[in-house]
Amino acid sequence: MANEATLVIIKPDGLKKSLTGNILSRLAETRLKIIASRVLQVDEKLAVRHYEHLKNEPFFPDLIKYIMGDMHGENRVMALIYFGPDAISKVRQIAGVTNPEKADPVSVRGAYGRILTTGLFENVMHASSSPDEAEREIKLWFEPEEIAYELYPYQETILNAYKKKVWK
Repeated sequence: MANEATLVIIKPDGLKKSLTGNILSRLAETRLKIIASRVLQVDEKLAVRHYEHLKNEPFFPDLIKYIMGDMHGENRVMALIYFGPDAISKVRQIAGVTNPEKADPVSVRGAYGRILTTGLFENVMHASSSPDEAEREIKLWFEPEEIAYELYPYQETILNAYKKKVWK
């Protein structure tokens, strides 16, 4: 059992329905470590890059609206990185399959997900599907300094025109 990292996103419908605690409690069963977390608003650029592998699907525009919160009036997600032995398979087992109607009823998606009349799966959470996908997704959603462990090689650079918000 090799240690691996996986990205988990509690999607806007999960936050709107106050399911964060329930989902985190279920994920605690894995005994994996949370090594990064953040709550953020998803812009269109991040949404498109995250779901780029689905860009040719007819539901792609709705998927982008969904992750950006346009369908729920709630533009927040919680992104987390879980780390430990077999993290991807452990998290995916608790998440359940993508289609909420086919998911085990005791899985997160089976218990809380639904399918819209348009066919879009509102499945309250995302879980990386493979080590390669996890790396790609983690690098999209987090900067190296936001992660407690050094997961992937990085470089340090000086950014001259770097603009950053600081507290007054």
